[in-house]
Amino acid sequence: MLKKFNALFAAVIAAGFVFGAFTAPASAAPLDDWRHAVMKSVAKHQRYPRAAVAREIEGSAKVKLIIAADGTITSSQILKETGQSILDREIPKLIEHLNPLPALPAGTKEMALVLPLTWALK
Repeated sequence: MLKKFNALFAAVIAAGFVFGAFTAPASAAPLDDWRHAVMKSVAKHQRYPRAAVAREIEGSAKVKLIIAADGTITSSQILKETGQSILDREIPKLIEHLNPLPALPAGTKEMALVLPLTWALK
């Protein structure tokens, strides 16, 4: 079941990444590679609470992250909660486990990233 969740989650991330670089990278390829690495990290660290699975609770959220050149998450803000407390409690835990993310592409000093998070059962 978690493999299905991870595959669905990766597809949601790939479709929903919103970001803004404060210093634009030279080409899109390094940024695409970085984005893929972030997707893998999120898929690896995001957990679906057992109680939420048992009660078939689903939800989606959006989190804004500010990321330094070395990948350190310097700040985070929940822009949209899931509305399900059991899932919302997982958001800060996920951010803690993600820190640090992969280093930003060369030439990028800082980046703002809106990370869509989805917990969905199939």
